[in-house]
Amino acid sequence: MKEDISNADFLDIISIVKLQYGYDFTGYAPASIRRRLFRFMSHMRLTSVFELKHRLVNDQDFFARLVQYITVNVTEMFRDPQFYRTLREQVLPKLAAYPNIKIWHAGCSTGEEVFSMAILLHEAGLLSRTKIYATDLNPANLDKAVTGILPLDNMKDFTQNYIQSGGLADFSNYYTARYDNVLIKKELRKQIIFFQHNLVTDKVFNEFQLICCRNVFIYFNRELQNSVLQLFYDSLSPRGYLAMGIKETMRFADIHRKFEVVHAHHKIYRRKE
Repeated sequence: MKEDISNADFLDIISIVKLQYGYDFTGYAPASIRRRLFRFMSHMRLTSVFELKHRLVNDQDFFARLVQYITVNVTEMFRDPQFYRTLREQVLPKLAAYPNIKIWHAGCSTGEEVFSMAILLHEAGLLSRTKIYATDLNPANLDKAVTGILPLDNMKDFTQNYIQSGGLADFSNYYTARYDNVLIKKELRKQIIFFQHNLVTDKVFNEFQLICCRNVFIYFNRELQNSVLQLFYDSLSPRGYLAMGIKETMRFADIHRKFEVVHAHHKIYRRKE
């Protein structure tokens, strides 16, 4: 596919996606979305931008494949292990003061980091009184996450991450191996609710003591970052925690003065009174 995507065509595609399917990508970093669209066209062997737009208008299954392709799916259990060690040592002891704990994982992808959180909570003795709300824009990600099934090939790396995060047990206790896959134990998954939520268009749906939204903001423009940070602020209980990705920051956001820094490197913040 040699044809580039012009600005006019790019805006047409974004408009079709928003008007026909309700997915609003106007606040995403355009260079990133444009690259992913171009790779998707090559992947689908489309010969022109016109063909892409035609199929978007007329084929809902094609649109679902597009969303699957252009939304970010990179994830792993205990990604950035020292972040999880910091949660274990500095945040969970504070959450233990609440009789009931609610945590929102926004942009949860296929669930690996949500399962990691469940293990942390289990080892802290907090899982039984915690509800984890795990959301993503992409329904295909959620369909995978809700099964609790992960590739066996990944477990060696995940085990090393777990150990580096300060894990307290034998990591293999948390899953059952089945042929080329593993199944995360049901007792870890039973406190997790997976469902679709769009950070661009959907609103506050609960009050949380901790919100994790890691490695999602880097794909948003400044205006959308401000909007989503306001959503998170409104969704946090007083003195609730917000965790972002290591490469992300709220330093330039309109609302940053309403948060205090808990850990500068691991981008953990706390809502001020």
